Amino acid sequence: MDAVHFLPDTISFAVAALLVAASVFTSAVTAAFGVGGGIMMLVLLGLFMPVGALIPVHGMVQFGSNAGRAFHLRRAMSPAMILPFAAGAILGAFAGGSVVTELPEAVLKSVLAAVIVLLVWVKLPPLPAYRSPAMFAAGGAVSTAATMFVGATGPLVAALMARAFDDRREVVANAAMANTIQHVLKVIVFGLLGFNLAPWLPLVAAMIVSGYLGTVTGAKLLEKMDEGSFRLWFRIGVTVLVLEMLRRVFF
Repeated sequence: MDAVHFLPDTISFAVAALLVAASVFTSAVTAAFGVGGGIMMLVLLGLFMPVGALIPVHGMVQFGSNAGRAFHLRRAMSPAMILPFAAGAILGAFAGGSVVTELPEAVLKSVLAAVIVLLVWVKLPPLPAYRSPAMFAAGGAVSTAATMFVGATGPLVAALMARAFDDRREVVANAAMANTIQHVLKVIVFGLLGFNLAPWLPLVAAMIVSGYLGTVTGAKLLEKMDEGSFRLWFRIGVTVLVLEMLRRVFF
């Protein structure tokens, strides 16, 4: 059977191959720096698919990526974070999902572009440094509601975990688990709202597999690159992609 038959009508084989290959690199970025790959993948997906599919498909891909990372670092996860964050995230997912489907494509992608540029170029303000169930619940609600609109709120979640945990492994593990919770809720909510996941599953599965390869091998490759130079070019690259996404919407 022709490989194109396993793809949605809006995605060509060449675009699918590009996205699968890009998943390797974006997963490597997250493995090396903790955040960043999800934003780049979101922008790339935004160039090639309709807005109605953008956030749920991105959620499925990022669910696989974060679940794998959370599994490998499961011994560093904190149950005191997981339960209240999940409770808040459930409320945030349904609250955000009930609004996002009412907004037109131009508005959604404009908000998406603004938030991505903000997350990439602006330093996030510090958060209160304490481990409070109420803080995790509030963080889960706010960040999950936001991710229903903009897709990539990894930097917000990472900032929360960085203030709550001192050990880097705890930060990365709990951020990965929190993002896993967010993305699985996002997929469920969009499914309940009528989004058909089935046509996208083969592409998503291929991107998850290639992303896992990036997680395993990418960190070693990226360690050889100067971090300051990489972050500068990463920001420039994401900004260029955002501008191209907006050009496709408005021109």
